[in-house]
Amino acid sequence: MPAESRLAFAVTPNAAPVAANARSERLVDPGFGRVFTDHMAVVRFSDEKAWHDARITARAPLTIDPASSVLHYAQEIFEGMKAYRLEDGGTALFRPTANARRFQDSARRLAMPELPEAIFMESIERLVAIDREWIPQSDGGALYLRPFMFASEVFLGVKPASEYLYMVIASSVGAYFKGGAPAVSIWVSQDYSRAARGGTGAAKCGGNYAASLVAQAEAIRQGCDQVVFLDAVERRYVEELGGMNVFFVFDDGSLATPALTGTILPGITRDSLLTLARDQGLTVREQPYAIDQWRADAASGRLVEAFACGTAAVVTPIGRVASPEGSFTIGDGGPGATTMRLREALVAIQRGQAPDAHGWLHRLAG
Repeated sequence: MPAESRLAFAVTPNAAPVAANARSERLVDPGFGRVFTDHMAVVRFSDEKAWHDARITARAPLTIDPASSVLHYAQEIFEGMKAYRLEDGGTALFRPTANARRFQDSARRLAMPELPEAIFMESIERLVAIDREWIPQSDGGALYLRPFMFASEVFLGVKPASEYLYMVIASSVGAYFKGGAPAVSIWVSQDYSRAARGGTGAAKCGGNYAASLVAQAEAIRQGCDQVVFLDAVERRYVEELGGMNVFFVFDDGSLATPALTGTILPGITRDSLLTLARDQGLTVREQPYAIDQWRADAASGRLVEAFACGTAAVVTPIGRVASPEGSFTIGDGGPGATTMRLREALVAIQRGQAPDAHGWLHRLAG
């Protein structure tokens, strides 16, 4: 194994951590992405030294030069994953090596150095170990982990940077949608596309999400929770939501989800649900699905359920779909039996409440 594939992490505990009683108050209702832990992981990269200066340190603001290339050319990628508190008192990650591999894939697409899996894993494990008490005890609570990397070289010029900063921060989280959202409503974007063939749709980079925000804002104005994008060529086939993959459940018990063609993020939750559905004896198809077919199948009753999925929201039923042509309801507008059965099966594995036949749960020491 190359020397740079493993690094010794220096650990410097926060000299002024949040007091236990103040932390407990924040964990009662943390929401999503607003309550942060005491520490962060940092690793640097340069063409000269490769990966170096690995450390766990107090979470603090960054000081960067205004000519840092990320601010001008957007070389930036990230991941999203969770640490769970198990029923036996332990802590675990869910399929973290899949996140490590996707992080490498995103880096390759953005012309960035690929972080070795061993460094990715140690940065996550050490951060969770030092901030374990930030995992909420509440039902559905978890520690959301955000590994990210950006170009830190100070220069102006369109080329891959020669210096990068890799970091991991952690956030105590509850439900992604307020009120638990029994089912969300979706707005079909008519004027905006998320990604095109040859673009960065399969990479987890900030630019994809920045481009989706105007469409998401339009969805909110239309009284919907989320936006769904159609393909960039024919503006006909369903691709994915602003931050989640999408599944369809039919009256014969089968499922369908858009195929990975390079324009859709290969979600780890998506992949897990495909496996769990097949474990349950369900037929699953990865294929194109047109918006007019979605509307017709909902009207005829052939389509009985639809749901979105991702690390943050886990599995979220879709109850209503709206567009300038009008809106339609899926099933009775609430959670469907297949959707909830798959969600329960996934969550049970993540929480250590069910057998882990696929070896997805990565238990942490301590």
